[in-house]
Amino acid sequence: MPNENSMRALWILNNLDAVVFSRRFPVVEKWWRAACQSENESSDDDPAKYTVFSSLPSDSELAAAFSERKRREGSVRGFGIRVTQSREGSDSWVDDPITRHIVGLYINKEEEGENNLLWPLALHIKGPYCILILPLVEPRHVKAYARLCKRSDCGNAVMADEKFSSLLLDLPSMTGAFMVAHAIGEIVTGDVVEPEVVVSASPLVGGLLDSLTGSIGISGISSRAKPVAAPVASSAPPGAPVMGALVSDVPKIGSRLLDKDALRSFINSAMPFGTPLDLSYSNIFSIKVNGFSSLDVPPQDLKQPAWKPYLYKGKQRLLFTILETLHAAMYDRDEIPDSLSVSGQINCRAELEGLPDVSFPLTGLSTSKIEALSFHPCAQVPEQNVDKQALMFSPPSGNFVLMRYQATCGLGPPVKGFYQLSMVSEDEGAFLFKLCLLEGYKSPLTMEFCNVTMPFPRRRVLSFHGTPSIGTVSNAEHSVEWKIITSGRGLSGKSIEAIFPGTVRFAPWQTQRLPSFRSVFEGATDEESDNETESANNMVNTEEFLMEKMNKDLPTVDLEEPFSWHAYNYAKVSFKIVGASLSGMSIDPKSVSIYPAVKAPVELSTQVTSGDYILWNTLGKCPSAVTVKV
Repeated sequence: MPNENSMRALWILNNLDAVVFSRRFPVVEKWWRAACQSENESSDDDPAKYTVFSSLPSDSELAAAFSERKRREGSVRGFGIRVTQSREGSDSWVDDPITRHIVGLYINKEEEGENNLLWPLALHIKGPYCILILPLVEPRHVKAYARLCKRSDCGNAVMADEKFSSLLLDLPSMTGAFMVAHAIGEIVTGDVVEPEVVVSASPLVGGLLDSLTGSIGISGISSRAKPVAAPVASSAPPGAPVMGALVSDVPKIGSRLLDKDALRSFINSAMPFGTPLDLSYSNIFSIKVNGFSSLDVPPQDLKQPAWKPYLYKGKQRLLFTILETLHAAMYDRDEIPDSLSVSGQINCRAELEGLPDVSFPLTGLSTSKIEALSFHPCAQVPEQNVDKQALMFSPPSGNFVLMRYQATCGLGPPVKGFYQLSMVSEDEGAFLFKLCLLEGYKSPLTMEFCNVTMPFPRRRVLSFHGTPSIGTVSNAEHSVEWKIITSGRGLSGKSIEAIFPGTVRFAPWQTQRLPSFRSVFEGATDEESDNETESANNMVNTEEFLMEKMNKDLPTVDLEEPFSWHAYNYAKVSFKIVGASLSGMSIDPKSVSIYPAVKAPVELSTQVTSGDYILWNTLGKCPSAVTVKV
């Protein structure tokens, strides 16, 4: 293949399954057709005699195929696993959840017969739009997927000759396709954001002032106007003390959805002829608005990278922000261990003149138990040992993600305890929270806020009764929210216990049957209904009887809301912690080196937020992953 990271075409569909924008790249399509011709000529030895679908569909043909797949797979993303409704040849027949994101469409072309599979399509849903990106792959890969769709067994069998995971590892263009899809998704929804870089306001007031003066157009700081204004927004909630500021170069493109002119301009500049070069919208916008001048010419002995179209002029500084998201499943059960995982990234903003190289050692790699690492293309990783990993990079313009990682939580859960909910009647439940916050955590770690929400997506909340030991409580139509620590009253250097007993009353339930994902499991439901009378007669526990009855009557919600599927009860915790990372990942500002050497202050900030931090009801059903014993 001439280029392993090129795109053949892209489509944007609205919520009515109509194509509202499309773009095809003839140069890449010419490569594809040449590869198909070569593959089909050599397919005489193929016992399946499978010829690859070599042409691109029209917009109407693709919309019809997309609508047909949604009907066949039950939703836009599909089942992701093989169920009774799965048909041979469909994505769910492969029995792999990744087929909810990498999909295939069968285009209705009579002259092509049955060999009309369009694959692989990267599916990204953003707002009301579905974005489909078709990358360039080799025809043999499409043939391999077609065989997986017709295999009798399911899943990634150990002894299978072909595995879906192995096939994807051979497709580097899929990574580029998802990057393109996410970039386009931000543009069509007007939601373009840059990675957060938090500037500490207290130690360097001048640095914050420079950003403010630059954003309102005061000249004299640099030899030329900055390509894009750098607006500064407070990172703290209203009413809270200002701990820092967010620096960004992303222009405002308005709230109008699907600005086709902006989208065409971005595609022409970011991926001419179908090959992505620079997907940074701020860079593309800067070049379009400002162009280039004689001041932007780099020194002759240096080669300017594509990710840095402009050379910075002004006061120099280097900013790092470690952002981590903590995901947790807390069970409080002896037979099910709690699960904690950290997703982190190091964001950077290098306001440095010229084309310098920055290097520093990452510390804490052994204690943080890093499970996965990935780096920005500008980074080089020349050295690695047990606890330190040297990192060198030539920084791009503006804010960027220097690295991403997956790790375990080295400090234990910041919020631990249990949540219990039992139904005392069909329309009333009694609950109890007993939590401990920041146990074992020391300064400078500070919890800025902490909220606990009890969602009830299938019941309408009428009222609640109960007084917590700390914080305030409010309720909405389908939830009860407990604010343990409010913004502006952070918790640092100590742990606290929080207890909240109470009751919640729901609106009377009217039995109704709604179309839902439960239809997938009709066979199991029928079996249970045969034994309903017998099991009810044998029940001696009133609570079990009520829960069983409610689970029978309540319709399940869609699979897109997994925590409420099949009447699972849970509470969700939201919090924000600043001061240090929970994984142990760290950067020592004193160890950062810049070449050629310049005097530039280095700032480091750290922020941890909650992801899916779930407290499962210890008195109810809960899903859990089975640990494989080797």
